[in-house]
Amino acid sequence: MSRPVRFNIHPKEADYATAIGYGDAPPGFSGEGFFTTKLSDVVGLARKNSIWPLPFATSCCGIEFMATMASHYDLARFGAERVGFSPRQCDLLMVMGTIAKKMAPVVKQVYLQMAEPRWVIAVGACACSGGIFDSYSVLQGIDQIVPVDVYVPGCPPRPEAIIDGFMRIQELVGHESVRRRNGEQYKALLDSYGIQ
Repeated sequence: MSRPVRFNIHPKEADYATAIGYGDAPPGFSGEGFFTTKLSDVVGLARKNSIWPLPFATSCCGIEFMATMASHYDLARFGAERVGFSPRQCDLLMVMGTIAKKMAPVVKQVYLQMAEPRWVIAVGACACSGGIFDSYSVLQGIDQIVPVDVYVPGCPPRPEAIIDGFMRIQELVGHESVRRRNGEQYKALLDSYGIQ
């Protein structure tokens, strides 16, 4: 006996002319066969749509990140198709879960091995503030060892919240000046964490 078919009984014809959209172009001047804009806008557009995340997952927030990468939520839609586990090839450190004080030097070492420009997301209450683990062995927020760009609250945060945090990082990356990393303010920030 064959299985009854319940889905797609009456398929609809796809309208590809209106279904495909293009990203917003940076502000500039266009003419017949040319387009001019600022270099930092073009670099920001390229960077924000090709972020390679490095997941540093230690507990339940890592499971939520796995759900975020799976087909139902699909973080690859935002240009994060390649999840790397080599810090030298990634530009976004996603710290998820409880970080013990013994693990803090490892997180900092991974951050230092990443090439500039690099960004950090603290995912979940434990990575943001220590969560429910107010004890001597748990780091009370990873911002004590590395600078954090975006905090994603929740215990554990839903995949929608992780995607929202990722989109906030994309906004940051897209609007960041090319010269920001060489500025005095950024160097002072790294000096406050003891990073050369």
